[in-house]
Amino acid sequence: MRNTRYRQAFTLIELLVGLLVTSIILSALATLAFALSSGSRTGEDTAVRQAHLRHTTLHLSELIGKCKLICAAPGNDVAIWRADDNADNRINLNELVYIERGENLDTLRLCQFSSADNPNVTLADLPLAATKTSQTSTYSPTYLPLMPDCNNVQFTLDAAPPFSKLFTVSFDLVEDQMVHRYQITAALRCQAAHLLNEAGSALVRDDD
Repeated sequence: MRNTRYRQAFTLIELLVGLLVTSIILSALATLAFALSSGSRTGEDTAVRQAHLRHTTLHLSELIGKCKLICAAPGNDVAIWRADDNADNRINLNELVYIERGENLDTLRLCQFSSADNPNVTLADLPLAATKTSQTSTYSPTYLPLMPDCNNVQFTLDAAPPFSKLFTVSFDLVEDQMVHRYQITAALRCQAAHLLNEAGSALVRDDD
């Protein structure tokens, strides 16, 4: 009677080959899983950036479209007279909005103030960087981020404030490991030019 015990077992070479094939399959599955996961994260990041882009476009279009004046461009900011809430034909602090791009041109956000005394702000003072510095140190600013993770933010106006009617912001975004340049243009729908003196250096009370 023959002994068949050793005929039913795997040889060492067969075991090594089996382990090698198994390791190759597991490695391929791990690579595939990583690729799918990375692709999913990249797609989600792109979707989030596109949502921010749509929100920023709508927000800036509404802000610029409804504002009274683009008042000044001090430093890296643009100062907007959002509305004449108290109908006094004067710029009050609570009616002022700064569109900021940061010292390194890597942010896009809005800066606003809420003050109980709500002082007047003269049009002649708004081009001075010291004006905003004083406002920020005296009153508590509120910031609204618009486009996180952007770079090389540039502002363009069709004319020098306060006669500007078109505002354009352009910036870079990294999507799918590539740099894309975006541009948003917003126009004033009803500029309060009748409130300006002839030189555009101050506001007048009467519409004459």
